[in-house]
Amino acid sequence: MDRGLTKAVERFSRLIGQALRQAASGTTVDAEKLGRDSIVEAFNLTAAFIDVDDRHTDDELWAMVAAFAHHDLLPGMVTPDSIRRNDLVEGKRSWLAKPSDLFETLRQVDLKRGTSLARLYYDEAMTLAHTVVSLDQYPSDDELRSLVEFQRLLLAALPGERSKAPTTATEGEPSTKAAEGAPGDEAAEPDAPVEPPEPLEDVLAELDDLIGLEEVKEEVRLLSALLRIQKLRQERNLPVVDSNNHLIFSGNPGTGKTTVGRLLARIYRSLGVVEKGQLVEVDRAGLVAGFVGQTATKVTEVFDRADGGVLLIDEAYSLTRGGEKDFGREAIDAVVKNVEDRRDSMVVILAGYPKEMADLVATNPGFQSRFPKTIYFPDYSNDELVAILLLIAGNGTYDLTDEAKEAAMVWFAAHERGHGFGNGRLARNLFEAAVSRHAQRLVDVDEPSDEQLTTLEAADIAAVPTEADREARQSGEHRGFHEPSNQAALSGDIETPGDGDGPGGDTAA
Repeated sequence: MDRGLTKAVERFSRLIGQALRQAASGTTVDAEKLGRDSIVEAFNLTAAFIDVDDRHTDDELWAMVAAFAHHDLLPGMVTPDSIRRNDLVEGKRSWLAKPSDLFETLRQVDLKRGTSLARLYYDEAMTLAHTVVSLDQYPSDDELRSLVEFQRLLLAALPGERSKAPTTATEGEPSTKAAEGAPGDEAAEPDAPVEPPEPLEDVLAELDDLIGLEEVKEEVRLLSALLRIQKLRQERNLPVVDSNNHLIFSGNPGTGKTTVGRLLARIYRSLGVVEKGQLVEVDRAGLVAGFVGQTATKVTEVFDRADGGVLLIDEAYSLTRGGEKDFGREAIDAVVKNVEDRRDSMVVILAGYPKEMADLVATNPGFQSRFPKTIYFPDYSNDELVAILLLIAGNGTYDLTDEAKEAAMVWFAAHERGHGFGNGRLARNLFEAAVSRHAQRLVDVDEPSDEQLTTLEAADIAAVPTEADREARQSGEHRGFHEPSNQAALSGDIETPGDGDGPGGDTAA
């Protein structure tokens, strides 16, 4: 019988028992009772995660018997059937609804003494929880979601955890397209020392700091939980479902696909899926050559740079476009071959507009079997776009007045969601244009104050034409400058468009 759960329970009980004795130092609390409390805590945690999916399988319950029978927590000669008959696990999932009393005790001690006992509890509880879920070869969606929710619950309650300002997936990181050879990623020296993997929780915390993308964050956390469970089973020489880690990212431009891809590369490295964890981003131009026989070599060179990390192919569907003498089809064949040959050493992400990506996968059996999972990146809401604008402005040492924020909300609402909607890039474009209008406004001010130099007003935002304004001007149908209509909307003279979270469309941010 696999003793993975027994070992995890013994480790949890020993370390948490020590933490409780440290917390109780200087008191008259019975040390033996504290040891018993840690075992009961392990039992409750184990039973709760067995119960989350209502399956209560024999594999789970036999492991539970092996781990706890000698602690007198299970009655007599127990079997899976007797555990089910006595409802020893039924309803235990409710135990995960809030941090336990034991965790809260350690948290209070940390607040008073500056210790890290609650963090130790978090680390050991998550290890035990993943071990429980790993008892079945096929973890259920309910089990994975429960792991993610329990992790968030404990992290939110830990004292002293970092309180970081939100970030945006379209801001603050340089492009890493393979053709550019950006330092610090795929262009790193081949013999340069490799930094140790980061703690998984630190990378996931960066993911959570991104503005919006809640569905994407959930998908990445679920994927991380599944990979951690598979790793645990591999370490115990248990059967693991044969699967690959390649992905499709679909969504409009500026929705954070490249940034999330970069975080995923680091997550894969933290979990031991890849060795190096770099992200190489490439598009059609980086894969397709102009002469016969060169495309396959070019593709292989890109895969060589990405080996040990993640390769993100932007606008992957564009490889199918071209005339009779185009070598895009040759590139696809070379990509499929390299994906198969390197399935254990790297991960490939195909990114692009949802419809085009679906068409690409549907028309190519090689992609269908090797890219089974799609993560959809929705358009940002108007509120999220304003938050992104404020973040970009703050990074540029600019502030927006309340009226300017309202003007930005109106400006974003005036843009129709749909194929090619700019998202975070639209926010950056607005900021840069507003800064230009701001400079023009201050050109006649003799000695502007620091506040004037760093404050964007409503007029600076409202003076920026929308996409519709520019298109109307180009077609000769423009009836007036954009600013009056925007100002009228702000004053309530006309109705403004709704928030509009329509479906998204193309490539990595």
